[in-house]
Amino acid sequence: MTKLTLSSYPHMLGFEQLERLLERTAKSGNEGYPPFNIEQTSDRSYRITLAVAGFAEKDLSITVEDRQLVIRGRQSDDGMDRIYLHRGIAARQFQRSFVLADGVDVGDALIENGLLHIDLTQTLPETVVQTIKIKRG
Repeated sequence: MTKLTLSSYPHMLGFEQLERLLERTAKSGNEGYPPFNIEQTSDRSYRITLAVAGFAEKDLSITVEDRQLVIRGRQSDDGMDRIYLHRGIAARQFQRSFVLADGVDVGDALIENGLLHIDLTQTLPETVVQTIKIKRG
């Protein structure tokens, strides 16, 4: 069986990057930790909220890598020898990623009450009409 790709269609010129983006998104394999919400805050702005209880600002990093928003969390060992009778609070590291469309920019990040908020804004591209001059051969 042959895999159909966007390049198989002659009217879909230059969409190879979109195909790679879809494959990368499908392979991201984000687990369910930490849980998150995505809300639309206006016509062109969004907010991603992650539940990061127990993580301090120094334990979190937010980067944009190749149009992909990557949030990483790693709790530092406080060096104290504790004896737990029960340990039900997750203290594991995580990486959560979101693929950003062209024109989506990452704004401010705010942590409050165990929730990490990341604001995104979308700018619309200007419509450009280009006239191509025909040359004689």
